[in-house]
Amino acid sequence: MESLSTSPYMLFSREQWAALRDSEPMTLTYEELLTLQGIDHELSIDEVEDIYLPLSRLLSYYVNARSGRQSVLMKFLKQKPMKIPFIISIAGSVSVGKSTTARVLQALLSRWKENTRVALVATDGFLYPNAVLEEKGIMLKKGFPQSYDIKTLLQFVIDIKSGKHRIQVPKYSHLVYDIIPDEYETIDQPDILILEGLNVLQSGMDYPNEKPRIFVSDFVDFSIYVDADEEKLEEWYISRFMKFRQGAFANPNSYFHSYAKLEEKEAARTAKTIWREINRKNLRKNILPTRERASLILHKGESHAVDYVRLRK
Repeated sequence: MESLSTSPYMLFSREQWAALRDSEPMTLTYEELLTLQGIDHELSIDEVEDIYLPLSRLLSYYVNARSGRQSVLMKFLKQKPMKIPFIISIAGSVSVGKSTTARVLQALLSRWKENTRVALVATDGFLYPNAVLEEKGIMLKKGFPQSYDIKTLLQFVIDIKSGKHRIQVPKYSHLVYDIIPDEYETIDQPDILILEGLNVLQSGMDYPNEKPRIFVSDFVDFSIYVDADEEKLEEWYISRFMKFRQGAFANPNSYFHSYAKLEEKEAARTAKTIWREINRKNLRKNILPTRERASLILHKGESHAVDYVRLRK
């Protein structure tokens, strides 16, 4: 372990981090891993054992510590214990693999003990509908801070932390690239909530028009930033785009169906343009500046494998 006195983080190589697994058991099968991996990379047993099992062990300490503090508070107030979900946020760029990280953690944490309920919510459901984005003239800034209904997202995390029952979350379709009208997912007092999205570490400065006085991060118990070098992110974005072109984009109902008709070279050029004109700008301006707010940073190298970990002291 390397500890830099000038940094708020401790730095671990992959090998050093893997050693912290201790006796944390492997609870996922290879077949289950296949259902959790993203379209653009395979999820190996080694990755789960070296990276996610030590992280699962660390999170168990955090969850138990928070539960203990909550019990002390209720004892002081002479009140019955309340069920307050532990919130884990996962941030990072488009194409970095946030969703895969979220799914793996959900699977591992739900097996800590019997009846551990772990909910997973993506912030895509809190984007404004396309009609609203068109009206505001910001359709090409979808994914930027101004494209989110931040008030509704904030109310959601407030309701979660208040122990509210049966909270409704708008559903988002990646096929039609829009909110599905009048369809909701119901979140009902999970033990742990994993909140995944581009914007979960952003603050008030990222929403100058809304001027929120509280932020999503105020209600998060542990935050993770999934990181990678820009060159890798561009490579992964183009690769994912090309695979979607042969898969989801080929569906006539897909918002991006027209891309499926492009010749391969033209499709690759289109993907690179979208990355550089939209996603890279969002990364540099809005997402990457939030990285140092995270409790833990997972840095990826070749083939989406984590090569080092930074943990806040």
